[in-house]
Amino acid sequence: MESEKFENLLNLALNATEREREKSLNLGVGYEPQENRWELIVKYSGDINRLSRENPEIKVEELSNEYAILNVPESAMDQVAKAVEVEYVEKPKRMYFAVREGKRASCIPPLQDARYNLTGKGVIVAILDSGIDYSHPDFRNADGSTRILALYDETLDREFSTEEINQALKVESEQERFQIVPSRDTSGHGTHVAGIAAGNGRASGGVNKGVAYESPLLIVKLGTADRNGFPRTTQLMRGLDYVVNKSLELQMPMAVNISFGNNYGSHSGTALLETYINDMSNYWKTSISVGTGNEGTARGHTSGILKEGRQQEIELGVGNYETALSLQIWKSYVDEYDILLIHPSGKSIGPIRQIQGPQRFIMGQTEILLYYGEPSPYNLYQEMYIDFLPSQSYIDEGVWRVVLVPERIISGNYDLWLPGQAVLNQGTGFLYPVEETTLTIPSTAEKVISVAAYDARYNQLAEFSGRGFTRQTNQVKPDLAAPGVEIRSAAPGGGYAVRSGTSMATPFVTGSAALLMQWGIVEGNDPYLYDADIIGLS
Repeated sequence: MESEKFENLLNLALNATEREREKSLNLGVGYEPQENRWELIVKYSGDINRLSRENPEIKVEELSNEYAILNVPESAMDQVAKAVEVEYVEKPKRMYFAVREGKRASCIPPLQDARYNLTGKGVIVAILDSGIDYSHPDFRNADGSTRILALYDETLDREFSTEEINQALKVESEQERFQIVPSRDTSGHGTHVAGIAAGNGRASGGVNKGVAYESPLLIVKLGTADRNGFPRTTQLMRGLDYVVNKSLELQMPMAVNISFGNNYGSHSGTALLETYINDMSNYWKTSISVGTGNEGTARGHTSGILKEGRQQEIELGVGNYETALSLQIWKSYVDEYDILLIHPSGKSIGPIRQIQGPQRFIMGQTEILLYYGEPSPYNLYQEMYIDFLPSQSYIDEGVWRVVLVPERIISGNYDLWLPGQAVLNQGTGFLYPVEETTLTIPSTAEKVISVAAYDARYNQLAEFSGRGFTRQTNQVKPDLAAPGVEIRSAAPGGGYAVRSGTSMATPFVTGSAALLMQWGIVEGNDPYLYDADIIGLS
């Protein structure tokens, strides 16, 4: 079934076959094939729990500000669509790490010296990431106790308190320690990020001290139930809801770090994830910093202006052994044009007309699934979504061409995005990419501090760093850049490692926000130094 309340990708996913969902990078995210159930993001008004009272098979998890995460059997999707409380529904998307001499380049030491003595004391630093090595000395006080206020592990669906972590730290055996608090950071990404934002450098004698090194920590290990180990947008929303409500409960201001992102969406700040984060930034005394991703030179974006009577050809190189690929074309609803798709062999299909519902084609050893999007209350732009699925093992390699055939052009602006570099082979990308508007979602959200990366060694923007502006709305993003190349920080096991990426740049800003909030809110110099005020200072 389809509904105007459902985003285009969800409508297509519901129309897709089991095999298409399994092969696609996007269509199966949030779907549980064994139980034939969907996880959904919902914007609602009124009593959303009425759905579960009328149908106990529908599970409702309320978030703040009239957002919710639903778990719904496919047979009940029509009930969700018809519910008067439901305003709009999106499916989850998969998110990826933004991984590719920092403090000095960020001018942090003068704030930590005797004149200002800003250390983050009294301001929570919240890290939503892959977890943390809670036994690392940099996250412990001088007496060996933890600096962590709480650790919520979504993979275990369990919160560990300060007392439980301290109990685990008293145990010498690592095996016994993890029996008490069995949360681990297997990738090391979250530990590294936390060390930059708030590590106290105890394992290095203070040499590798982070920015807000006396800030108490709130840690969320995001769920990674998907087969490739990356979290979904629903898990990020759940984690953000947790830390904001926890800081409100503790009556402490908070700086939040998000070093994840994805490429799916219009990049205009209008998706439910982005509007939810905007709402949460207004909730309590909160500052949210988000990395712009590493898609700057990844050849995953191109754009242009289509003119009346002139076809536009876009060339897409597909590398060897590519198992799945999707392509988004975003345009204004007032523009009308068809698509001609040309296989590397020269065979073509189209012009493909704009008709309702999914369209399917076979080209060589590749299946094509195409969907023309319809207007929605949360998006002013139209999406044409193309999924390339292998009929056997791999998509046909070579240069594919997408030809835009204009019928009626008013605006003419168009943008195309591929999935992020984390899931594509090296040889896959646009032959003529455009580096602008390569910032990942949710750094496109209006009320977050969007953080790019620069190379402090050469005082220039890191070549990989995602760039702005936002699409069509032309909001100035990123808000600022921070060091993101070869940053040394905490690693699981008690030592240190060097990493690069906007993932590493973002916690410099998160920690800096905590220092500003200490000066303003905790020390009484500016009680409103959070959210928009901090963005203005950036």
